[in-house]
Amino acid sequence: MFARLSTYQGSPVPATGDVSASSEAVVQQVQDVPGFRGVYYLVDRASGTAKSLTLWEDEETMRASEDQAARIREETAQREGQQIVSVERFEVGFSRLQP
Repeated sequence: MFARLSTYQGSPVPATGDVSASSEAVVQQVQDVPGFRGVYYLVDRASGTAKSLTLWEDEETMRASEDQAARIREETAQREGQQIVSVERFEVGFSRLQP
């Protein structure tokens, strides 16, 4: 499995409440991309920093999604008033989620 970690800054992340309200449309776009396996959206409410972590079946499908992911990332950042700080790619060494 591979992961793409995108970092955003400048968004007025709400101090309280639901941060997932606008995420459903983004998830709808990315979940249909071949090789997509999951997504996490991480926020630091105090600093206004946010990160999205998308998971991909393998490096090939992650790389094949680059153009579409860049478009979605740029459109979302613009709509949310964010600046894209960085985009990094990793191989997932291991993962474990408790039920």
